[in-house]
Amino acid sequence: MIKKKGKIRVLIVDDSAVVRQSLEKILNSDPNIEVVGNAPDPFVAAERIKQLVPDVITLDVEMPRMDGVTFLRKIMTQHPIPVVMCSTLTEKGSETALRSMEYGAVEIITKPKIGTKVFFEESRIRICDAVKAAAMANVKKISPTRTRRAAGGTTPKVQPKLTADAVIAKPTARSMAMAQTTEKICVVGASTGGTEALRVFLEALPENAPGIAIVQHMPEQFTRAFAERLNGICRMTIKEAENNDSIIRGRALIAPGSHHMLLKRSGARYFVEIKEGPLVSRHRPSVDVLFRSAARYAGKNAVGIIMTGMGDDGARGMKEMKDAGATNIAQDEASCIVFGMPNEAIKHGGVDIIKPLDKLASEMLRHC
Repeated sequence: MIKKKGKIRVLIVDDSAVVRQSLEKILNSDPNIEVVGNAPDPFVAAERIKQLVPDVITLDVEMPRMDGVTFLRKIMTQHPIPVVMCSTLTEKGSETALRSMEYGAVEIITKPKIGTKVFFEESRIRICDAVKAAAMANVKKISPTRTRRAAGGTTPKVQPKLTADAVIAKPTARSMAMAQTTEKICVVGASTGGTEALRVFLEALPENAPGIAIVQHMPEQFTRAFAERLNGICRMTIKEAENNDSIIRGRALIAPGSHHMLLKRSGARYFVEIKEGPLVSRHRPSVDVLFRSAARYAGKNAVGIIMTGMGDDGARGMKEMKDAGATNIAQDEASCIVFGMPNEAIKHGGVDIIKPLDKLASEMLRHC
């Protein structure tokens, strides 16, 4: 899972001493991560980077003297280092953080908050996984032209890694035995690097493309801003999914952060169910949950796509889709930021076709 030998060295950059302390406690609780330093602003961080040479930087968005997005742009145009943006859940903050993804940030995490033990443990899992994903990322120098265009106590016990069984029952031969219709749908799963991959994929589709349901690992409230940004540049209608939204031609639905999204079918109508539940494959929303529901309710009518991301979310669900007769496509290693999820899906035997990112849209249309 880890890109380099030894622990992942992390530098925390945040103007809040409380946030720096909380993040340090969370990250140091993982045996594969070591916080090697922190900085209250980008100017101090620049000096610490020279001294400490971190593998990953967690970077606040709003800071004095220089904002995090400006500092990120300088990092990614000069000496790229994997960066995880640390933001609040405000609407303005989510839009700014999403812009930072276009500038080369690998992941977005929300600032840790005081809450219940379960909330803390879920936050700890997300934050540590984001840093691990960043450490594996294939970051590249970003051109200035692109950035201008984009304008107390003991550590909680780690809970067992749940499968889609926690949310939806496994498909059976009876549940999958449905007549194939002429209407095809597409289900997509992505994580680290997925915001940019989804933009490339969706921008290439015509306005009457088959209906699409998407799970992108992303915190709550960021998904709405993400959908709105895509809706402004794509020919299809892109929206954050709401319960009972229909999956129709010309529309792509993105699962809301912190909620699972399931595909359902009533007669010839496909729609989505948005529901709460535990983390599945360490995520909520989970690709495995969406893919299992597609296996159960769409079967041969579905085309599955798995994109860049760390871990194995979606691998089991994609195999269930294949067993149900679906056609499945994986993004190739060369075009992935992290080849974890597609690689695991391939290993599980659920992938029929492997294509580079810029060929995924045409391949999906060919099978729909």
